[in-house]
Amino acid sequence: MHSLTEENYLKAIYKLLEKGEKKISTTAIAALVETAPASVTDMLKKLAEKKLIRYEKYQGVTLSGSGKKVAVDIIRKHRLWEFFLVEKLGFSWDQVHDIAEQLEHIKSEALITRLDHFLGNPKADPHGDPIPDEHGVFHALNTIPLSAVTVNVPVIITGVIDHRPVFLRFLEKEGYALGKKILVKEKLEIDQSVTLLLSGSKKLKHISHDVARNILVLPEKTK
Repeated sequence: MHSLTEENYLKAIYKLLEKGEKKISTTAIAALVETAPASVTDMLKKLAEKKLIRYEKYQGVTLSGSGKKVAVDIIRKHRLWEFFLVEKLGFSWDQVHDIAEQLEHIKSEALITRLDHFLGNPKADPHGDPIPDEHGVFHALNTIPLSAVTVNVPVIITGVIDHRPVFLRFLEKEGYALGKKILVKEKLEIDQSVTLLLSGSKKLKHISHDVARNILVLPEKTK
């Protein structure tokens, strides 16, 4: 049995590895779990003793096979609960992260299996992040950032990279909801900002490159 804190550390390490970082530093982990680097070092020693990670001072951190399994299981539960909160309880996508952070530590595998079946075995959470199946397999979604879309090729919003509530509230206010169709009309060479048209509107919108690169889309024909 693993403690809530241990699970949060394993999840944080997994997410850093997922981003492609080769050597996970205590500083990077500390930023994610919001604690001091010295506290991170103590926890890493405990996780290494339990053979959940491989850790050598100044050499970075990697997950063992068992550590990765725990991390992926937590991520699966978190994303299923987010889907449930949005689709069944009517929460908005900027409200669900903190609630799912609490629910993800429920231990009952039977509950999570039934939840998955009840929800129809969803492949992605409300932010468009893939939900691993019961075997820990992530199904590729093949999304691309809006900033990479070709002009006049219709696409559909399928997710976001930036999960901050302030960013999600901005998208909701401006009408950038999941499933919304977008047509990029122009990309400015000077700053890579994007002029676009949302389905159901005749008014052009303009967003920065930073916003566009944090919106994930798929070509309309593959949706």
